Amino acid sequence: MMKRSKINILLCDTFPGLLPPEIPSYASMFREMFRAVDGSLEFEVFPVMAGVLPKELEKDELYLITGSNSSAYDDDPWILELIQWIRDVASLHIKLIGICFGHQVIAQALGGEVKRYAGGWGIGIRESVITDEIMHQYFPNGRLRLLYNHHDQVTVLPPGAIVIAHNVFCRHEGFRIGHHILTFQGHPEFTSEYELHLIRNHAQDEDEHVKNEAIKSIQRWNHQGRMVAQYILNFFNLT
Repeated sequence: MMKRSKINILLCDTFPGLLPPEIPSYASMFREMFRAVDGSLEFEVFPVMAGVLPKELEKDELYLITGSNSSAYDDDPWILELIQWIRDVASLHIKLIGICFGHQVIAQALGGEVKRYAGGWGIGIRESVITDEIMHQYFPNGRLRLLYNHHDQVTVLPPGAIVIAHNVFCRHEGFRIGHHILTFQGHPEFTSEYELHLIRNHAQDEDEHVKNEAIKSIQRWNHQGRMVAQYILNFFNLT
């Protein structure tokens, strides 16, 4: 019997109080995204914030580091443990992907730099120019549109990293190292409905103009989360 492809979700937040009733958990958003592309995938969730990390690593499985309200430069014990785990995994060329906080903490772990962005909050759908030839094969028009929700940014790439996309707001929308590490600043697992829920119900302290522009971007553009999910599976030869 052929072995099913597996994605290990390293859960770095549960976002208590932020999820609407129709979303059972943050991890479920990743399962839904990938299963919309390939219903045969298997998943395992590791609560990283509780100090649980995968110990038995498999070369043919994917390890995905999720988003979080924490910052990659925080000195919480679970983040420091995760950083060391990333370094160990990267040295073994295990398949690794980071989303938002995951993107940032991978950069931080491997010699890059993450900072609070002086330009403010990144929210809504943002269009980026794809700069990586491999990714360009899957997005022929050379543009990437994803939902975002972040204050921190990768300001310095780790050695050997290749930027996959950029725009004026964020120079490093994602990067890859070889063919075993891939990251995205955006949230392919988000839906437009969830992003609108966050803006309207959980962003009271944010600038009204920024929120209004984010809502307009969601009304104007389509989020390409499913296309990114397909790209991820193809990039890591999981489908």
